[in-house]
Amino acid sequence: MSRRPSAPPPLPGGGGHAASASPAGRGVGERETAFQLPPLALYVHIPWCVRKCPYCDFNSHAAGAELPEEAYVDALLADLEADLAQVHGRELISIFFGGGTPSLFSARALGRLLEGVERRVPFAADIEITLEANPGTFEQAKFRDYRQLGINRLSIGIQSFQEAQLKALGRIHDGAEAIRAADMARAAGFDNFNLDLMHGLPGQSVEDALADLRTAIAQTPTHLSWYQLTLEPNTVFWNQPPALPEDDVLWDIQEAGQALLAEQGYAQYEISAYARTGRRARHNLNYWTFGDFLGIGAGAHAKLSAPDGRIRRTWKTRLPKDYLAPGKRFQAGERLLEADELPFEFLMNALRLTEGVPATLFPERTGLPLGQLAAARHEAERRGLLDSDPERLVATPRGQLFLNDLLQLFLA
Repeated sequence: MSRRPSAPPPLPGGGGHAASASPAGRGVGERETAFQLPPLALYVHIPWCVRKCPYCDFNSHAAGAELPEEAYVDALLADLEADLAQVHGRELISIFFGGGTPSLFSARALGRLLEGVERRVPFAADIEITLEANPGTFEQAKFRDYRQLGINRLSIGIQSFQEAQLKALGRIHDGAEAIRAADMARAAGFDNFNLDLMHGLPGQSVEDALADLRTAIAQTPTHLSWYQLTLEPNTVFWNQPPALPEDDVLWDIQEAGQALLAEQGYAQYEISAYARTGRRARHNLNYWTFGDFLGIGAGAHAKLSAPDGRIRRTWKTRLPKDYLAPGKRFQAGERLLEADELPFEFLMNALRLTEGVPATLFPERTGLPLGQLAAARHEAERRGLLDSDPERLVATPRGQLFLNDLLQLFLA
């Protein structure tokens, strides 16, 4: 699974709208007419896996003998139908099938879903549609069918090419299957695909981590998600932690890996994302630049703006059996973001980007004056955590290393 999604393209047909009223929690004097409805993406959560990996804290569940494909697609489309009032005339710039393991679903089921989505919300002409996939042989055979549906990007969950590490991580594929998956992706017509790779694995040396990275680069992906294994609550690894490398080894892995990726033409544009020129993940960029995204499926989250500037985060019923229950309300909850939360909410995404974002994006996406950041911004610059360029909001290299400390300055 991918660890998540240049600025996204402007909305076609004048999709941005100036705010016409003051949202709850904000005084009239705090509004700026710069607010625009941001680009809109769609996240589709498919919660089943062959088995649960010991490091995974995502909403994923071991699949039974038969997946309820038809019922789940029906539910997804009904879920989307209930959210259509949040579209506000926009097109979808991207769709991301995440999980779980979305590639467990047949091309027929995903095709019916995509047709149903497009009937309800128009697709941008250059829409990016990404499917997460795992390298099992059964799934590789479906890659060509997925490509014919209009899915134009794969994110393949490799994690490692080394047998001992794959076993420790609970993965069901081996290194040879991982390489075949990349071959099959290219053969199926995918000229844009990501490989998901971890480092800092149990007992891993610098040489082992670089060997994994070199093998991944040899598969010529257009994008690499390369991130450190972390122990998350509510996982097997949290309760039974493996022996991870010492901090100095982790630092050496990070430095050597970043140098290798740059040398091989993979530019880092986010903390754990590296891409060939023109191949940055548009779905994730929309997320990191505080764009809007609908979320459908069990446990899916969304961030949605209204033309008056109100911004909400919503989440769906988490357990698949509840999500599929007749008469069950899909949305489990929502929260209106208050004005004093928006600086932190905006920056915890934007400052992950190595180039940051234009400073003007803050009022456009939040409706708040840029001056609201002034005091915290000055302090962050004084501490060497934020660049002093008045035209951009961008962390310094030190700020990237101490991102949590930087973000704390913008908490209300």
